[in-house]
Amino acid sequence: MKKVVTRLLVIVAVTALVAVFSGGCTKKPVIPPESDSQASSSTSSSSYPTTEDTYSENNLAIEGTLDDSSSAGDVAAAMDQQSDEYKQMHGRSSSGLVPVYFDFDQAIIRPDMADRMILNAEYLKQVPNTVIIEGNCDDRGTKEYNLALGEKRAINVRDYLIDLGVEPGKIRTVSYGEERPLFFEQTDFAWSQNRRADFVIE
Repeated sequence: MKKVVTRLLVIVAVTALVAVFSGGCTKKPVIPPESDSQASSSTSSSSYPTTEDTYSENNLAIEGTLDDSSSAGDVAAAMDQQSDEYKQMHGRSSSGLVPVYFDFDQAIIRPDMADRMILNAEYLKQVPNTVIIEGNCDDRGTKEYNLALGEKRAINVRDYLIDLGVEPGKIRTVSYGEERPLFFEQTDFAWSQNRRADFVIE
């Protein structure tokens, strides 16, 4: 008995679906094509160029003269930013600015970084933007200690820039501690590159 009722329900459901789909489609009116005179007047008044006048093999660029250097340059620049040489020179600093490096477990500005600080200060005096000083550390020590050390580094860089004449209101600081290394090897070179302050323009 249950099978009979189930079959009847299925048949009723299928019949209802067929009725809905077949009855729901309405016929669209057919619009007759324009006459030759109407078509010619509409195309002549359009602003589209004619095929004969604009597109021909005589107008094609000479092979090898298409300028696709801009996209290739963008790709090359993106690849360069991943190179070790680029990371050593620029860290994560914005264009026109260079990172400052620190000795192990130290937050004072090294004497050999003075020229970099002067260069960065002169650049920042010429732009209206705010700069974020990002303090970074190598991964030796606890995360909490490195966050505090990165903050000291960023603050010391900020104070140095202020002494060089940069407006205090244009400088913000942040510490990333060991969270954003540029080099991941456990070597003296990698550690020395990760102990830095970056200058990021907002």
